[in-house]
Formats: sequence, structure tokens, C-alpha cells
Amino acid sequence: MSWEEARDALRKMREDQVRDGQRVIRLWKRLANYAHKLGDEVWTVQEQECVAALDLKFPESMRVMRLKGMYFEAKENYTKASEMYDRILEGDNTNMFATKRQIAMLKERNKVHEAIEKLNKYLETFMTDFDGWQELCDLYLQIQDYSKAAFCMEELIMSNPHNHLYHQKFAEGGFENLEIARSYFAQACKLNPNNMRAQFGLLLTCSNLATGYSKTKTSSNSKYAVWAAEQVMDKYQASQSKEQLKETKVLELIRKMQDNLFPQSQT
Repeated sequence: MSWEEARDALRKMREDQVRDGQRVIRLWKRLANYAHKLGDEVWTVQEQECVAALDLKFPESMRVMRLKGMYFEAKENYTKASEMYDRILEGDNTNMFATKRQIAMLKERNKVHEAIEKLNKYLETFMTDFDGWQELCDLYLQIQDYSKAAFCMEELIMSNPHNHLYHQKFAEGGFENLEIARSYFAQACKLNPNNMRAQFGLLLTCSNLATGYSKTKTSSNSKYAVWAAEQVMDKYQASQSKEQLKETKVLELIRKMQDNLFPQSQT
């Protein structure tokens, strides 16, 4: 067999998705001395040979099955990838990696409701997987189920009440209650005084609240908004050059908001 025939045979096996590790190794041995003639295809052939070698040496290895699943995912062959992960879960139904990859594939194919169902089942077993709760929150936000998204963030806040990012995410989650959002933005600012995103969120919520309440609440909201505006402006001025400050529109927006707030705080 010539090296061209060996190359064509390997191509045919890839196209037909044939799994025959021994044949791949035999063909590679015929081709190895001519690898320099393959051009960029050499990387694909070497990958094929490597997977075949792993398959022969570790036929039941979960790590090898994981690699195969990821390989098929990269090729967008989700059926084969799912088969690999199912085989892993048959041997170990608590395998976190395989379940997470199945959820990721559902997201990739925009099957959001199925991903939510599978992730909920996963979190019944792994309740302390904080990344999983954040992912579930994002999925609920994607389908605009705000109450369930809020529940996910509450779970995270209870698990780690000192994480300013959890408070910030809860506040900006679109839960349609500005007073609650203000409280969580304020807590995020308290936990991390350098969290400018939380400070800007506090500025926006307080500015909106200041326009629709009694004199007492308007005054307090205006005060908080002015404080947040000063914090954001100070950070911009400390971190950017004069030329950059001239080009940015954020400071101009904040000044306009301050102009609207000062008269209210003086009434």
C-alpha cells in the first residue's frame, strides 16, 4: 500500500466515522515517514492516530471517553458526543463532567428548557456547585422567568453572603423591583468599594426612585444617587487621561443626572 492510499483510507474512515483503532494504527505506520507531504492535514491525521492509540490502550477509561466526547463536540457531532457521555454515566451516574457537558450541548443547540430541566436534576445531587446555580440563573433569565432566577441568586447569596458579585447580579437581574435592586447594589458597594458597576447601578436605581416618591424618600434617594455619582466620577478621573475623559460620554451623562437630582434634594 502506498502512502497516498493510506492517507485516502484514513480520510474515508474519518468521513464515515469508523472506529477501528488497529486499522488506524496500521495505516499510520505506512504513512508516518511521509507525514511531511500531508501539509496541514498532518494534524488531523495525528489526532486520529492519537485517539485510536488511546482507544486501544485504555478501551474502558472514562478519561479517554471524556476526550472522545469533547472531540465529537468540537466536530459538532453531538449524537456521538452524547453517546460517549451516556457511557460514562452508565458506569458512574454521579460524574459531574459528563452531565455538565450534556447540559452545555443542550445550550449549544438552543434547547434551553431541556438544559434547565437537566441542570435542576444535576443540582439536586450537587447542591454546592455554585457555578451550576449561576448557570441556572442565566438560563432562567434567558426565558424571562425572573422569580426562579431570583431564587437561584438567593441560594448563592446564602452560601456566600460576602461575595459582592452575587449581590450585584441579583440587583441587575431584571426582577422589576427598584427598591430591592437598590438594596443589593448598596450591599455590593459596601462589600467592595471598588465595584464601579455596582456603584453605577446604585446611581441608576436611586435616580429613578427619586422621581416617584414622597419628599422624605426622594431626598434620601437623591443623596444616595449623588454619592454614587461622585464615586463613579472619581474612579473615571483617576484611571483615564485628560484626552480619554474628553472623549467619554459617561461623565457627561452623570453630570446631567446630578443636575436633575440637586433641585429635588433642595426642595
